[in-house]
Amino acid sequence: MALHKGPEKHDERKISVNPFYGEANPVGGMTEAPPTHRLPDTPLAPNTAYQLVHDELMLDGNSRLNLATFVTTWMEPQAGVLMAECRDKNMIDKDEYPRTAELERRCVAMLADLWNAPDPSAAVGCSTTGSSEACMLAGMALKRRWTTRNADRYPGARPNLVMGVNVQVCWEKFCNFWEVEARQVPMEGDRFRLDPQAAAELCDENTIGVVGVLGSTFDGSYEPIADLCAALDALQERTGFDIPVHVDGASGAMIAPFLDEDLVWDFRLARVASINTSGHKYGLVYPGVGWALWRDKEALPEELVFRVNYLGGDMPTFALNFSRPGAQVVAQYYTFLRLGRDGYRAVQQTSRDVATGLAERIAALDDFRLLTRGDELPVFAFTTADHVTSYDVFDVSRRLREGGWLVPAYSFPENRQDLSVLRVVCRNGFSHDLADLFLADLTRLVPELRRQPHPLTHDKEAATGFHH
Repeated sequence: MALHKGPEKHDERKISVNPFYGEANPVGGMTEAPPTHRLPDTPLAPNTAYQLVHDELMLDGNSRLNLATFVTTWMEPQAGVLMAECRDKNMIDKDEYPRTAELERRCVAMLADLWNAPDPSAAVGCSTTGSSEACMLAGMALKRRWTTRNADRYPGARPNLVMGVNVQVCWEKFCNFWEVEARQVPMEGDRFRLDPQAAAELCDENTIGVVGVLGSTFDGSYEPIADLCAALDALQERTGFDIPVHVDGASGAMIAPFLDEDLVWDFRLARVASINTSGHKYGLVYPGVGWALWRDKEALPEELVFRVNYLGGDMPTFALNFSRPGAQVVAQYYTFLRLGRDGYRAVQQTSRDVATGLAERIAALDDFRLLTRGDELPVFAFTTADHVTSYDVFDVSRRLREGGWLVPAYSFPENRQDLSVLRVVCRNGFSHDLADLFLADLTRLVPELRRQPHPLTHDKEAATGFHH
């Protein structure tokens, strides 16, 4: 979460109150206007407080037009009703809310089956607040397994985790918070994701695991998890290093099982120890819910598990957070129940069709070059063509925002910092019709952008809020 500080100097500005907000006493509503940066001295009527907050939030972007976020921005009204009914239930109170705990257990079982666990009944897992927490938990399990096996050398030896430079920032946070060396495989040329052989070459006796990403946030492409496992198998034959793989399937773990059934990336690979996903991304649930699953009990060290009283017995828990609402878990179960495999396949295929169709039409504009086409994650990245010199991707992002479209522009990391791109995330709710409207706005802007004397965005770091 962002860190905030108070105003540089005491702010005495007050919020302007419309007289109509004071239903019984319009003048009183004006004279009792509250301050912005300190608690008001007296209460407000609920309608007044609601309207003040509502009016300020109108300046936020429209989430449905946000093509930067992977997070679900539309659910059925029935799901919203269920969430409202469960937002006061604390997920950690298993004894008080046993049915909510049961729905969480069922979701874990469904995911274990979906991800081809050898014995779904032996797989262990939990809900989280999102993939970031799930990744932290998976990383903790990898480190604890390594420290247990290397008790004679740790803490003298420093553990490391191997990953591509394209990983989500939560993995860098994990390495920082838990004192693990981050070994990152750089991008090279037109390879924007992990290279399996390069990853294996970075491994040694202190490597706790390798992270493979099923759906890079940079360009929407899958990393080759099976090839990564094969490279680590060969490494073990040469050196004896038995290094597990964690699959960060924040998005792809809810796409590939339905659209790419022949792709082997999950627990069918013996080296895959754990998988995470975001229920609030292509799991089709409002934020925030994630899921972390381990192949079996051996993959999750028992000493990391806490036990809470549950119906007179023990309920094992593994989490960084404690109190949180049960609403999102209930919504996840509702969506699993509502859609089933066929429903998920239809929803995800529609998103992919929107992505590939829109990507093709953008490429046809001639001013742009595609890096990916949306045929893995329903996500694609594109940049300006070589002949375009009057504007850049940051100009495009800025001008699209004028029409309400939020499209991130960003530079790639080390070794490809020369490359800046735009990225479009197609989610459920971003329909063919909305894609047509987006393309129409982009097409209208291109002639205006061509007339610029040169790119106009001077501070590219400030031009976008996208930094991972």
